[in-house]
Amino acid sequence: MRQTMLLLAAPLLAVIPAQADTLPQIAIAPIPLVEPVPQEEVPPALPPPPPPSVEKSIEVRAMLDAAMKAGDEGAVNAIVKYAKAADKERAADFESAAKAWKQARKQEAERRIREARFLDLVKGRAEFGGYVSTGNTENIGLTGVVDLKREGLDWRHKLRVHADYQESLGVTTRERYLAAYEPNLKIDDRAYVYGAALFESDRFAGFDARASVSAGAGYTAIKTAALKIDVELGPAFRHTVFTDAPTESQLAARGKLDIDWKLSRGITLSQDASAYVQQANSTITGKTALRARLFGPLSAQMSYAVNYESAPPERRKTTDTISRASLLIDF
Repeated sequence: MRQTMLLLAAPLLAVIPAQADTLPQIAIAPIPLVEPVPQEEVPPALPPPPPPSVEKSIEVRAMLDAAMKAGDEGAVNAIVKYAKAADKERAADFESAAKAWKQARKQEAERRIREARFLDLVKGRAEFGGYVSTGNTENIGLTGVVDLKREGLDWRHKLRVHADYQESLGVTTRERYLAAYEPNLKIDDRAYVYGAALFESDRFAGFDARASVSAGAGYTAIKTAALKIDVELGPAFRHTVFTDAPTESQLAARGKLDIDWKLSRGITLSQDASAYVQQANSTITGKTALRARLFGPLSAQMSYAVNYESAPPERRKTTDTISRASLLIDF
């Protein structure tokens, strides 16, 4: 079948090449170029948002930098403590940054202390209180306390002057004066060696003059931003001039406790206590005070003081107490 179809088509295939030259020519027109359609620019793809842990880390670091810039060591400690719990992976970095900041701050403070003049480092507080009453009773009472402190690199100096005077119907009912000086030689951040010299006069307690000197060891048992506790212990020597008894000189043991507790930003509770223990007559004094900052350098204070003598002269009581409201000025 296939061979039959080829034989039939052969004459037709032979004719087509012979007539190829007589076929009309077809002109092919060039196709004009089409201008390309401008494509809109596609903005680059935004990077993927950081994971939540990185965002939190950036926030914590920003807070830490702000606290360090403000010089708030309490806030720096709080942020580092939070970071340890919230971002354990980067907690070491935050702690390292805070440690470097504290070290730089300490070095800068030491530089300022070394370059400062003696009086530049003296800070003080003055306390004033009193009352006056007239009419059926005529009373007057005055009290004044001045505390000075100088904190150096190796030495700390403390000076206190205290005066109490009360008068009723023209008769003096209380007259007490005190002056105390205490130098401290620092061994390290907490331990120190102290010296103490004290002079006091209180004829209503039975002595015209009493001088005490002591030296021993001191230690800051607790030292935080909110709480500080200092303890001291050492031997002492006391010389007492009584109003109506022979003069007395004896060795004694001295102990002292100072507590300062910041209950809030503007309220402080303090407790100062000291004891001279000796064979003839031991003395224990204590003062509890609650201080509230009013504005600027001015504060108000309520205090309660106790003075105990174990063997006072005849016709004298063992315990004196005084409650007082006063104003304080820091300078």
